[in-house]
Amino acid sequence: MEEVAFYRDDSLPFLEAKRCRKNDLAYQKHFHEEYSIGLIDEGETQAWCEGVLWRVEKGRMISFPPHMLHACQPADAAKWAYKMLFLKAQWFDHLELPEMNRLEMPFLLEKGRNAACSMLLNRTMEGLTEGGSPLEIETGLIELVHTLVTKHVSDLAHEPYGSLEQNYVKRTKEYIHAHYTDRITLDMLERQTGISRYHLIRMFKKSTHLPPHAYQNLLRINHAKKELKNRRPIADIAVDTGYYDQSHFSKAFAKIVGATPQAYAMSV
Repeated sequence: MEEVAFYRDDSLPFLEAKRCRKNDLAYQKHFHEEYSIGLIDEGETQAWCEGVLWRVEKGRMISFPPHMLHACQPADAAKWAYKMLFLKAQWFDHLELPEMNRLEMPFLLEKGRNAACSMLLNRTMEGLTEGGSPLEIETGLIELVHTLVTKHVSDLAHEPYGSLEQNYVKRTKEYIHAHYTDRITLDMLERQTGISRYHLIRMFKKSTHLPPHAYQNLLRINHAKKELKNRRPIADIAVDTGYYDQSHFSKAFAKIVGATPQAYAMSV
């Protein structure tokens, strides 16, 4: 693995990710054009931010809004590794989150939310580095931001859900059924339904108990099972169903079916 690596997806132009494993790398005072959210994987650092010094240990997250001056100095003789997401400010305009003003200052999270946000950040990095779909990656990002800014995550069961919401979900499902082998993005679903991607995800999960990307994945797997019964080559099926490669397809298939595509094909 490279000491410093960057990850991007052309379908998600608002996002860039960075992974660093370089013990002697210190950063002088600087700022980013984007909103940045980071997680310390190894070691610890002294993070200076506009005159205030923060101690950020392994497993802790920290965030900076755009143009906030900061600097980082890793602890001496310690392994130093971290992940960072950079999100363009314009992307947040699509979310319509009333709590967004809480992102206007850097902060370290309390233990419970820190653990939840760490899991979601790692899920985003995994999606970017292992060929996850744009729908999956951006959904994880929205869940991360929601967890960052919401003090008390509301129970979806208490949210109103009527005929209008059912119509939005129906239109979303129809689009996914028609395009499940494509690289669907939340921007596409937003344009199809006319509602923000944040509210779309919440409505869809309340109705189906799944986020849109997981629903799309199930359609892909069910299609793949039919194709495997026809003895088609696994590599061809992986491409036709929209997976990044055969390895990614095999992992996704096994999580749903409980067997690899090869084992499934040999048993039918």
